[in-house]
Amino acid sequence: MATERFQFEGASGEQLAAALDLPNGSPRAYALFAHCFSCGKDTHAARRIAMALTAHGIAVLRFDFTGLGSSEGDFANTTFSSNVADLVRAANHLRETRQAPAILIGHSLGGAAVLAAAGAIPDAKAVVTIAAPSDPGHVTNMFKDSLEAIRRDGSAEVSLAGRPFRISSSFLDDIAEQRLLDKVKHLHKALLVMHSPVDETVGIDNATHIFVAAKHPKSFISLDHADHLISSKLDAAYIAEVIASWAGRYAAPAPVELAATDGPRDVVVRETRASKLQQSIALGPHHLTADEPLSVGGQDSGPGPYDLLLAALGACTSMTMRLYADRKLLPLDLITVTLRHNKIHAEDCAACETKVGLIDQLEREIHMDGALDEEQRRKLMEIADKCPVHRTLTSEIRIVTRATD
Repeated sequence: MATERFQFEGASGEQLAAALDLPNGSPRAYALFAHCFSCGKDTHAARRIAMALTAHGIAVLRFDFTGLGSSEGDFANTTFSSNVADLVRAANHLRETRQAPAILIGHSLGGAAVLAAAGAIPDAKAVVTIAAPSDPGHVTNMFKDSLEAIRRDGSAEVSLAGRPFRISSSFLDDIAEQRLLDKVKHLHKALLVMHSPVDETVGIDNATHIFVAAKHPKSFISLDHADHLISSKLDAAYIAEVIASWAGRYAAPAPVELAATDGPRDVVVRETRASKLQQSIALGPHHLTADEPLSVGGQDSGPGPYDLLLAALGACTSMTMRLYADRKLLPLDLITVTLRHNKIHAEDCAACETKVGLIDQLEREIHMDGALDEEQRRKLMEIADKCPVHRTLTSEIRIVTRATD
């Protein structure tokens, strides 16, 4: 994942600090991420979700709201409405410099903000909320003991997550005027509501209110034992996996460049850092995830290296047989190739040159459906051994490796 850091002008004229996380290759969609109240763009949840989404080819813009993180401005002068305006400015910046966001994602109060901003971002086709309140006023529970002082003095310093913040009475006035569920009723975009039933900061009933108010298409995903801040890497990776799969239905992929199909193209593999071993694989417009099973230290979030090797052989086998069958007009209805990888003792392989130690054995079973006679089946099995990947694996291979800057 490559990250571009820059600034853009917020709704009040201050410069807002932003990070655009980019996948390998051309993004198939752009997403705009809104962080939780008093948090920032670099929280564990924001970074981990963005990192996992880039593994699926989705670019993510995350930024610090006015007065937070590295952004200019005074937090005490901000309101929920100003945060919504900042979101719209962020979407405009993406539209002007890259591509308008097709997906809006918000965590906690950021989820309420993307619901409120969605109507002003016409290009967005899908909205995702994570642990979002159905009423932005819910956030005042975090400093309820200071409400009287804020009203009396016009503002007061409160402690949020162990850090001091100044909250103004204008913030309270603004948030009291919000009618978020009315906007949810008229969202006119696909909605995915994600919430943990054990969230002690924003209760699960908030998700119910949002989901009931929304019109279809809408979906709900329970986050099981996740905490409100999504502090677990596994929870963040799971959320990103679900968002990437769900949003793909509503966000058109990036156009494929014809030149990419003219010859061999690079396969780029890069760590996602969403888990210990997870890798993102990019080849042209296509994006895959590789991992290892739990038994060897992975999270089983994708096929392992040997799984991909077997898949390459199986796909090449089936394609080669199909091309031959169609050319010869054979009644071959369906090909199924089942493969497995094993280590065997060399001494048990009479046809192998190696006679000591263990050797790799790839087992391939081919099932052919169709009214084929014995001769046709025999010929197709011969053709299977002529697939290019089979020939590569059984011929001398030279791998050239070099380090790059």
